[in-house]
Amino acid sequence: MRLLYDIGVRGYKLLIRLASLRSEKARKWLDGRRNIFSRLKEELPSNKSIYWFHVASLGEFEQGRPVIEAIRKKAPDVRILLTFFSPSGYEVRKNYEFADYVYYLPLDTPYNVKRFLDIVNPEKAFFVKYEFWYHYLTALKKRGIPTYIFSAIFRPSQIFFKPWGSWYRKALRAYNHIFVQNQESLDLLKKFGFTNVSLSGDTRFDRVGQIADAAPRLSVLDEFASGKKLVVAGSTWKADEALLLEYINSSELPVKYVIAPHEVSDKSIQRITESLNKKYVRFSKAGNGDLKGADVLIVDGYGYLTSVYRYGNLAYIGGGFGSGIHNILEAATFGMPVVFGPNHEKFQEALDLLEKKAAFCIHDYEEFKSVMDEYLKDDKKLQVTSDLASNYVSQSRGASDVIVRYIFN
Repeated sequence: MRLLYDIGVRGYKLLIRLASLRSEKARKWLDGRRNIFSRLKEELPSNKSIYWFHVASLGEFEQGRPVIEAIRKKAPDVRILLTFFSPSGYEVRKNYEFADYVYYLPLDTPYNVKRFLDIVNPEKAFFVKYEFWYHYLTALKKRGIPTYIFSAIFRPSQIFFKPWGSWYRKALRAYNHIFVQNQESLDLLKKFGFTNVSLSGDTRFDRVGQIADAAPRLSVLDEFASGKKLVVAGSTWKADEALLLEYINSSELPVKYVIAPHEVSDKSIQRITESLNKKYVRFSKAGNGDLKGADVLIVDGYGYLTSVYRYGNLAYIGGGFGSGIHNILEAATFGMPVVFGPNHEKFQEALDLLEKKAAFCIHDYEEFKSVMDEYLKDDKKLQVTSDLASNYVSQSRGASDVIVRYIFN
């Protein structure tokens, strides 16, 4: 099994090399790891305690961030090394102020792992959610370095729990402690003999709370949303927009809409604007009276969506007709009921909000229209559902405190 794993890891690198001929992201993946050991050796101190945090990409970074910042306050003299696997995380957060050093993670081979740990020699190691690199984890265990994973979530369908999964469970057994998001994960691990596991919840709730508190107001939204209900469609893809635009074009309700596509390329924006038969304004060009009479505001830049959510009454979150829904917590924390497509089963917060009747899963246009009409026409029902969403987020905070208390006690 280890041979197959090693072949897979090296095969992945070969695929990245081939992809780099056309893909800028793949080139960044390779370039970011070039001469990485000499750079680590030159920059990292040999006489300081280092806590190493590893995340896959940007989403996992946001989950890890509350713990990093809490540890920074608790132990200000400790140096923090943050590594990313993906360029989409590293390129955005390579200058993160609460980490002393930010790098790509060298590929998980025995040779790379030995060199990395010899240089870094972390006092503690932390992984977030789904990171199960076999050679890193087993080497950390051999060296006696306390290693943790938090905001983890497990399902019976994962390879660890298959009849042939015993080899993969060795990676899980390298963790000194596993902090899981839900009771199902806790029960599943205990069924397979894990005792070093506790239910802490999801640190993303702490992060979205911080984001919401810090989100600035936007003068464009102050003007655009004034006096009318606002539907915010966040991180939409083509399949999401087909439903949304049909509804916008046919609805006569006194409602305004913000559409923030997942990709803000000219092609994506054009796809939306060509299908609209109501007046729209692009966020980047709003001004000098352009918003007057507009029904739709299209966010054609990154970094605004959280601030936009604070103005909304009802949210549609994209991705549910593709690989999976995007972040619904940022909308819910502002007290917005959320609507999304069918591919949401892997997201505990979606299941929770559905159970609490603060979220709605739709499969086609008729279901979409029914939900939108029902809540946009009934102010009382909308307010009750809004309270359910915001209460869920506020009551779910605190995972970071649980983790940090355990680490230091």
